[in-house]
Amino acid sequence: MTSLPPLNFIRSFEAAARHQSFTRAAAELALTQAAVSGHVRALEDFIGRPLFHRSPRNLVLTEIGAAWLPGLRQALAQIEAATGQILNRSHRQEVTISCPASLATNWLPARLRAFRDLHPGVDVTVHATIWAEPGEQIADLRITPRQRGEQILGTSLQQERLVMVCASEFLSGPDALTTPADVARKGMIHVLGRPDHWEAFACHHGLTDLPLERGPKTDSSNVALEMAVAGLGCAITVASLAEVHLSRGLLVAPFPGDIPSNWVYDLHLGDRSPTRAAEALVGFLLGKGSPAPRLRG
Repeated sequence: MTSLPPLNFIRSFEAAARHQSFTRAAAELALTQAAVSGHVRALEDFIGRPLFHRSPRNLVLTEIGAAWLPGLRQALAQIEAATGQILNRSHRQEVTISCPASLATNWLPARLRAFRDLHPGVDVTVHATIWAEPGEQIADLRITPRQRGEQILGTSLQQERLVMVCASEFLSGPDALTTPADVARKGMIHVLGRPDHWEAFACHHGLTDLPLERGPKTDSSNVALEMAVAGLGCAITVASLAEVHLSRGLLVAPFPGDIPSNWVYDLHLGDRSPTRAAEALVGFLLGKGSPAPRLRG
C-alpha cells in the first residue's frame, strides 16, 4: 500500500482550511498554532505542492489544496462514523441471549433478576428456542445443550445431575410411591430425545424391569414437568429445569441422589462481537465475576 500522511496532519489541514486560520484551527484541535502550521508544512512537503497562499491576515487554498480537500473531508467523516459505530457497540447496554425454552422458563429468570440488581442499566432480551429447531435470531450469547463427549461449544454452565419428580399426592395414601421401583406403577413421563434419563435412573437404583417404553411422551422437558404436576406420572429431568417447580412446591423429589446427567449446557458467543454488557452477563452466569472468561464462538 502507498504510504499515507499522518492523520493529524490531515486534520490540521482540514481545520485550517475551514477556519482560514492556523490560530483558530489550533484552538479547535487543542494544539498550538505552531503545531498546526508545522503539520500543514509537513503535508505540503509530503505531496510536494503548496496547499495555501499565506498572508498575514488569512489563508487561501491553492488550486491543489481546493481539489484535495473534499476527498479528505469525506474520508474523515467515514472514519468518524466507523469509530462511532464501534464505540456505540462496545458501550451498548443491552444483551440478546438465545436459550432452550425449558431453561429460559425454569432456570434463567431468577438469574436475570439477580443480574439486573447488579447491572440495572442493562436490558436483556431472551429468545427461547426449541432444541429440535435451532433459532435463527441474531444473539450476543447462546446457551446450547449437548451430550457429554460432543464438542464443547463454549464453557459449560455447571455439572448437571438428574432428578426424578412427581406430584406430592403420589407420596400419600394406600398406593403411595415409597421405593424407586414404584415409578412403574405410578407411570413414567418420557421426553423424546432424552431416553437416557430413565435409563440412568434405572441403572442408579439397580432396576432391571422398568417399562422404559411405556407412558406419556412429549418433546419438551417443561411440558413433561407440567404433566407431572397434573398427576400424569413421574418425570425425570436435569435438576436445573426442575428447581422452580421444586422450590414452589409444585413437585417433590422423593429419591434424592447424585445421578449424573449425560446432557450439559454450554454458554458461548453468538453472532455479534462481545460488548461489555454481554461480557458482564457471561461472568455472572458462570459465577466467576468480571472480567468474564474467554468464550469460544
